[in-house]
Amino acid sequence: MKKTVLSFGLISGGIMAVMMFATLPFTDSAWLQSHSMFIGYTTMVLSFMLVFFGIRSYRENIGGGTITFGRAFAIGILITLISSVLYVVTWEIMYFGVPSFGEKFMTMCAAHIKNSGASPEAIQTQLNQLKYLDNPFINAAMTFAEPFPVGLIITLVSAAILRKKTKAQSGASPATVEA
Repeated sequence: MKKTVLSFGLISGGIMAVMMFATLPFTDSAWLQSHSMFIGYTTMVLSFMLVFFGIRSYRENIGGGTITFGRAFAIGILITLISSVLYVVTWEIMYFGVPSFGEKFMTMCAAHIKNSGASPEAIQTQLNQLKYLDNPFINAAMTFAEPFPVGLIITLVSAAILRKKTKAQSGASPATVEA
């Protein structure tokens, strides 16, 4: 199980990391800024498709063609955790390590908040909350909350689709199966 989880988790996280760094040169692009959420979540969904393939690989290669929902969920959630951690590490490197990226990101967020049409008090509250992103631990926790729910949903769906019991496990006796 370790090899399957590590392989698929690292590939999934690698896809997200590569896409994050690939979009880095375009951070000043108005088009990217307006479509960054769509691009980001599309990348997450596509990279988390490896959860499905990881569960299927385990079922076919190690499980002898069968897997329970619980085992499939365990494999999927571990792949999701590894991928999400790589996403967080990549974001932390970009936010704190790439010169002026964090400042540009904060400026973009502040502009988005100011243009939201909220009350001045709500705008000020949200602007004050942005200051918490300068703390690497809070930043990491908030960043982890982006991909993990997506991976959790894909894990649940994949585990439900891929679960497969043998005839003996499904509760049917061999005599009724042959009849």
